[in-house]
Amino acid sequence: MGTVIIDYGVGNIGSLMGALDAIQMAYVLSGNPTVIEGATAIILPGVGAFKAAMDELEKRDLVDILKKKAKAGTPFMGICLGMQLLFESSEENGHHEGLGLIEGNVKAIPATVKIPHMGWNSLDFQLEDAILKNNAPGDYVYYVHSYYANTAAEFIVASSEYGVQVPGIVRKDNMIGMQFHPEKSSEAGLNLLNAFKELI
Repeated sequence: MGTVIIDYGVGNIGSLMGALDAIQMAYVLSGNPTVIEGATAIILPGVGAFKAAMDELEKRDLVDILKKKAKAGTPFMGICLGMQLLFESSEENGHHEGLGLIEGNVKAIPATVKIPHMGWNSLDFQLEDAILKNNAPGDYVYYVHSYYANTAAEFIVASSEYGVQVPGIVRKDNMIGMQFHPEKSSEAGLNLLNAFKELI
């Protein structure tokens, strides 16, 4: 089946598809659990509110299949809100359960800085990882978010400073999350997507 971009009504999918086309990465866009079952890699995009996104995944019967695929070792990348959904919970507008695939919770960026964190910020590498093989420390990537993943250092591959240490790239085994938008991050973002393509 190849790579499946999860279509559940809460992603800015056009620019992601354009970026994958640019690196000649084959994909299908689907919200069908049977199609997802056959995926050799999964990309979970997302913009908007955490609870609304989880509600959509529940409504479309996608939660169990996503957890099953992640736990089976399928390469799995969450982007922006899609990354936040990989964690156990979020405090956005109350307490809401996530997919629980990576330990940690999603918290509000402190109001000591301008919210949302919007625009370009540099990546500080924290761990050695194959996802970074085409990139250099200090590469600039494009963020748009008001919440960040509060998680253990062992999962933080790269981070950006914005009032707090914002995990920019997280990884646990086959699961990778990018808080920024690689598809809007120019060459640095395409390099990251290419590394994911090579991991598959």
